[in-house]
Amino acid sequence: MLAALTIATAVSALVLAAWCGYAAYRDQPTKDWHFIGMAVVTLFAVAQLVVGIVQLARGEKPEQGATLFVSYLVGSALCVPAAGFLSLAERTRWGSVTVAAGAVVLAVLEVRLYDIWGG
Repeated sequence: MLAALTIATAVSALVLAAWCGYAAYRDQPTKDWHFIGMAVVTLFAVAQLVVGIVQLARGEKPEQGATLFVSYLVGSALCVPAAGFLSLAERTRWGSVTVAAGAVVLAVLEVRLYDIWGG
């Protein structure tokens, strides 16, 4: 597992959470700029998914099992897009809260992925 990619994903997720949290504080729904931020964070998560699968294909093994590791990889790649989709249905400040919560969950999943790999 690439520690730099894990850190970059977690930090970008936390920045997105703060940004959407601030929008919720200002009583604003998610806007186009928020969706661009979600796309950037999702690209980091998808890159991590690809790197993790490639490492598994090369024969490297996570400390706590491949099934658990792949489950967390897929969950982390889908976390922010799912929150973004839900925010489209809720066009109030609560849509921004949903994205902020999804980004915090992604940051926590990144820490857990690092632990599962053996970091």
